[in-house]
Amino acid sequence: MYRYPLAIASGLALWLAFPSHNLWIMAPIGVALLALATSGALAWQGALLGLLSGLACFLPLLSWSGVYVGALPWIALAVLESLYIALLALVCALLQSGPSRAGAGRVRPMVVALVWVAQEALRDNTPFGGFPWGRLAFSQADSPMAALAALGGAPALTFGVALAGGFLAAGIARLMRSRQSASQSHNGSSSSRVASALVATLCLLGAVAVLLVPLLVPRATSGPTGRFMAVQGDVPQAGLDFNAQRRAVLDNHARVTLQAAAAWKAPGVKGATLSGPSQPDLVVWPENSSDIDPLDNPDAANVIRGVLDTIKAPLVLGAVLDGPQPMVTNASLLYLPGKGLSARYVKRHPVPFAEYIPYRSFFRHFSDKVDLVRSDFVAGNGVGVFKVPARSGGTIAAGPIICFEVAYDGLVRDTVTHGANVLLVQTNNATFGFTDESVQQLAISRIRAIEHGRSIVHISTVGVSALITPDGTLHQPSTLFTPAVLAADLPLRTEITLADRVGPWPEDLACACVAGMLALLALGRIRRRR
Repeated sequence: MYRYPLAIASGLALWLAFPSHNLWIMAPIGVALLALATSGALAWQGALLGLLSGLACFLPLLSWSGVYVGALPWIALAVLESLYIALLALVCALLQSGPSRAGAGRVRPMVVALVWVAQEALRDNTPFGGFPWGRLAFSQADSPMAALAALGGAPALTFGVALAGGFLAAGIARLMRSRQSASQSHNGSSSSRVASALVATLCLLGAVAVLLVPLLVPRATSGPTGRFMAVQGDVPQAGLDFNAQRRAVLDNHARVTLQAAAAWKAPGVKGATLSGPSQPDLVVWPENSSDIDPLDNPDAANVIRGVLDTIKAPLVLGAVLDGPQPMVTNASLLYLPGKGLSARYVKRHPVPFAEYIPYRSFFRHFSDKVDLVRSDFVAGNGVGVFKVPARSGGTIAAGPIICFEVAYDGLVRDTVTHGANVLLVQTNNATFGFTDESVQQLAISRIRAIEHGRSIVHISTVGVSALITPDGTLHQPSTLFTPAVLAADLPLRTEITLADRVGPWPEDLACACVAGMLALLALGRIRRRR
C-alpha cells in the first residue's frame, strides 16, 4: 500500500516545483517518488499510480483554467494531462520490472529519464496540437540545471531533471533492498552490505552531479543592444469579459505609452518631443491590446497613429483582425512612424477551446461555455520576424510569439532560425485573474531565453510582464492588474545555440529509445511463451 501515498506525494512535489511556489528541487524529488512507486509494480498498478500522481499535480497546477468557466473544463483538462502520466508510469512499471513479476523491481535512471521525455513529446502534440504546460523543464528557471536547455532544448532539461530523480530513486531503492535483505538474513556478508552502500552512494552522487554540472555551461549575454519599451496598459476588469470594453483596453495602452513619452520630454521645454538616449528603438504592446481591428476601424487606427506621431518609434501591438468570415485572426502588427502598418504575423497555433472549438456541436453537450468563443480563429502559416533599425546602428530582428505559442518548441525555434535576435512574447492573462497562470508562463519564457540565447520582451495586458536577458534573468517584473512601463537596453544576439542546431533530435532520439525498449520487452515475452 505504500505505492499509493508515494504516487500522490510525487504529484504534489511536482506541483510545488512550479511558480508561484518555485521549489525547483521538488521536481526531481517528485520524479524519484513516482519511480519508487512504480518499481516492481504490475502494469495496471503503474497506470493507476501515474493517474494519481498526475491528478495530484495537474489539478492544482491548472486550477487557473477554471477560474471563470467553472470546474468541468478545468477537471477535464487535468484528467487529460494526467492520463499521459498514467501512460508514463505504466511504461516505467514494465521497463523496471524485477526478475519476476512478484519480486521487487529496480529503478533504472536512464529508463526513467527517457520515458519522461517521450511522455512529454506525446503530451505536447496530442490531441488538437497538444498542451505542453507543466513540463518538467518549465519548473527549472531558477535551477542550476536550466543551462541544459541551451544544449538540447526543453527536452534536454526535462531529461536532466528526470535523470537526477532516477538516480535519487535508484540510490534509495538500493538502500531499502539492502536493509530488507539484512533484516531477513542474519548471515548476510558485510561485503555485500558495503557493496550495496557503495552503489547507493554512487547513485546519489550521480543525482548531485546532474544537478550541478550544468553550472559549467556558459550563458552568454554580451553583444550589441537595442532599447525596448514594453507597455502593460491593464484592462477595465478581469475575467472573460475583459474585452467587453475593447476601446478602453486600447485607450489604456495608448494613455500609458503617452505618459511615458511625456516623462521623457526635456524638463521645462514646452512641446518637446521624445528624443535622446531614452527614446526606445521599439515599443511593444501585448496580445489583445487592440481587439478593435485597426485595419477596419478608423477610430482605432487614429489612436494608434496618434501614439506613433508622439513617440516617433516603431510599435508592435497585438490585434484581433476581423477579416472576411470566418477569417478572424490573432495577429501581431508592426507600425513604423510615417509609414503605418508595415508587417504582420498571424498566430500559428490558436488554442483549442479558447480561440477555436473543435467539434463544437459534440462538446456543447458537456458545456455551453463553448459558445463563449463566438468565432473560430484561423491559424497563420508563416514565421514572423519584424526588422527595424536600432539607434546603435544594428538591426532589431524581433520575432513575435503570441501567448501560449511560447510553450511549443518548434514555433519558438522556427522564429530564431529565421533570424530573430530578440523575441517578443505578447500575451493576455486577463482571463485568468489573480492566479499562477501568468507566472507559470513567464517561467516558460525564461527557459526559452536560455534555450535560444535570446533576450525576451514578455509583455502582458495585465501582467506579470518582464524583460528577460539571454541568461534567463528577469528584469523589472510587473505586478498583476497594474499599468506599467518596462524599459531597458537588451542584448541582440545572433549566435545559434547548440539546442537550435540539433533541433528536435534529442526528443526524437528519446522516443526512439523508449519504442525500442518496449519492442525488445515484447519480443522477450513472446520468446518465453514459446
